[in-house]
Amino acid sequence: METQHIIHNFEPIYNEHSKILMLGTMPSPKSREVGFYYGHPRNRFWKVVSDVCGEAYPETREDKITFALRNGIAVWDVLAGCDIKGADDSSIRNPQPNDMSRILECADIKAIFTTGTKAFQLYKKFCYPKTGIMAIGLPSTSPANCRTSYEQLYEAYFEIRKYLE
Repeated sequence: METQHIIHNFEPIYNEHSKILMLGTMPSPKSREVGFYYGHPRNRFWKVVSDVCGEAYPETREDKITFALRNGIAVWDVLAGCDIKGADDSSIRNPQPNDMSRILECADIKAIFTTGTKAFQLYKKFCYPKTGIMAIGLPSTSPANCRTSYEQLYEAYFEIRKYLE
């Protein structure tokens, strides 16, 4: 697979009531194709987060936005752009971080979570020095992360509940 320069083109999901910020690395090819966060049909993000919040799985893009905002969850990605091969986070070169102040100046964010090791590493290197808020790293919900069972994801993601109540 060839390296491509990708520019992030989704708006973040947030409002003034957002309490936590969930950050991925960069939209995958499938997410870019469908035009929304965690768009691969086998990605477990929306399932695990809705289960942790005790709500039905949000099916549509609009349902996912409504669900996130109703529960105080902001969703974005660490990177605004990068060079990447497909969805392989380990291939990322020339990362350009998003400006987290866009959300942090509007919402009273209590905690920042990253969905995967690479998102955590990139946040720590590029965003933490500006935000002063250390992220809490969670396992990736990507179908590529088959080492982590759904039960393990649920247990890890249950941490977000502390900040939503």
